[in-house]
Amino acid sequence: MIRKPAHVFDRSREWEGLVGFVSHGQSVATLGVVSGRRRQGKSFLLEALARETGGFYFGATEATEAESLRIFAEALTRYTREPLEIPFRDWNDAFPYLFRQFRDRPVPVVIDEFPFLSKVSPSLPSIIQRELRPGGSGRQSTARLLLCGSAMSVMGGLLAGQAPLRGRAGLELVVQPFSYRDAAEFWGLTDPRLALLVHMIVGGTPAYREEFVSGDAPADLADFDAWVVRTVLNRQSPLFREARYLLAEESDIRDPALYHSVLAAIATGNTTNGGIASYIGRRSDEISHPLNVLESCALIAKEPDLFRNGRSRYRIVEPLITFYEAIMRRRWTELERNRAEAVWEATRPTFLKQVAGPHFEAVCRDFAVDADVELFGELPAEVGSGVVNDPATRTQIEIDVVVMAAQHPNEPRRVLSLGEAKWGEVMGHGPFQRLARARDLLAVKGFDTRDTVLACYSGAGFTEELHADARTGTVLIGLDQLYADGPPPGQ
Repeated sequence: MIRKPAHVFDRSREWEGLVGFVSHGQSVATLGVVSGRRRQGKSFLLEALARETGGFYFGATEATEAESLRIFAEALTRYTREPLEIPFRDWNDAFPYLFRQFRDRPVPVVIDEFPFLSKVSPSLPSIIQRELRPGGSGRQSTARLLLCGSAMSVMGGLLAGQAPLRGRAGLELVVQPFSYRDAAEFWGLTDPRLALLVHMIVGGTPAYREEFVSGDAPADLADFDAWVVRTVLNRQSPLFREARYLLAEESDIRDPALYHSVLAAIATGNTTNGGIASYIGRRSDEISHPLNVLESCALIAKEPDLFRNGRSRYRIVEPLITFYEAIMRRRWTELERNRAEAVWEATRPTFLKQVAGPHFEAVCRDFAVDADVELFGELPAEVGSGVVNDPATRTQIEIDVVVMAAQHPNEPRRVLSLGEAKWGEVMGHGPFQRLARARDLLAVKGFDTRDTVLACYSGAGFTEELHADARTGTVLIGLDQLYADGPPPGQ
């Protein structure tokens, strides 16, 4: 077993997947694809793998094909210590030579930032496919070729549809941000409220702590406001412009103004197709393309309404972008004039409403996804949100956390749990009564709600009355429970 280096935080599953791919016994070259949004530590992880196994690592840069070939040849020469007799004319020369260098034992051959190469050499995936198939140079090689990149639309397309490399990969690894619990440990935060407030801004992106704020974490809750001012709202901090760069770095985004407007619509609570279109002054059919592009870039996610077929909402998956669109973008001029303290004081209510509230709901859904079987009676098959229509009052009941069991043929869908999440509100009987009403309405609609657990999630706590009167089948989940390892106690 190739041990994970001590300096690599977490990423145990990713490391096991990579080691398993490198170590398997096939006697021919194999292909793996590693992707993930920028700043998640993909390169850090793959460089560590190459060092631990004696593998080859090449990080591509934006360059012409000729220069990329020259840089690649130089890197390969340094690794093999064998100078090239004839310079590579193109990648048709480079890849057969590469595969021939690895015949003795399986080792990783990492090509990082692969989209930089394929952008100027569109035939590159086809060349790799040719060398991996029977008769290709990869059949006499033990290389474990790992293609890595952050351009999600490009990397996702490598193995999709009729792409040349479809069906060739033995590993498809997406490096995700740290979970909210892992992020708290990574930042060294033990106060659950402070940890979640920080997560609402920087999420689980590891680079933001080490590279962007030089390890500066808020000392305690009293330091949080000052931390926001001296980091993300500080024009001298690399974090200040990061949200803009995340959008600009995606090659498929050619009209940044339109895409920022779409993101701003979502960040301010306009999460349906029609709501987004109305906010930016376009027809619904005119925003389908930017929504699809943002989704393929893994910057937004389309989440279905679990109770209404064909209905869905969009959510920004990068917290820093939500914070930028809701807080920073409209006050950009003031921030550039060093008025961070005044801007934060004025926008803090907006932060609580448009950033903290929706983010807390998403974290509660993440909690439900990972819940132990004891909490809901069985492991969840699907977790999301939904809206229940109440014909008697002509209103809609929004359910923040819906937990569904697996669907079985000819049986009603079982609802394991209905939950409401409030970040800044001490929860009383109101949310509990809405959940109970929704449960009854869903039963009428044909759902199985006999064992449905009603769950109240709060970042501010619960009234003594709700604690005292909570019934069997109800759970109260506060911040301590969100960050605890075990399930919350039934009430």
